[in-house]
Amino acid sequence: MMRRKDKEILDNQLIERILNEAEIIRLAMVDGNEPYLVAMNYAYSAGSLYMHSAKEGHKIEILKKNSKVVFQTEIGVEIVSKEESCSCGTRYMSIFGKSTAFLIDEEEEKKQALNAIMVKYTGRVGFDYPVDSLKSSLIIKLEIEFMTGKRSGY
Repeated sequence: MMRRKDKEILDNQLIERILNEAEIIRLAMVDGNEPYLVAMNYAYSAGSLYMHSAKEGHKIEILKKNSKVVFQTEIGVEIVSKEESCSCGTRYMSIFGKSTAFLIDEEEEKKQALNAIMVKYTGRVGFDYPVDSLKSSLIIKLEIEFMTGKRSGY
């Protein structure tokens, strides 16, 4: 529940715009009793979030034990300075959400996710992926269960 309803983003088109425009997503997990956070490149496609990863590593081990995650991203971040103390602020639009992470190792689904990521960051289509790279990588797919948007200064 958002305390400041005046800052809540309810427009689904704006939420999707933020997800499509943001460059980095932060993915928070729980490793036993300890929080663990990583920043990753990603793509938003067909209502899910996709991130590329190696098949091994700390985040993959955590996700194998606990697939429940939260994510956060933002656009338009700008510090708003003022002369008076305690009156400065930050301008931004952000998204926070809860989801379940799935580790995708099937080749065709990996290629589709990689295509979405590559289009986002390069603006181009028609990529070929080396067989060795496909075999050594996973896609982390977040199926979004809940998300909300917040804006300040807009």
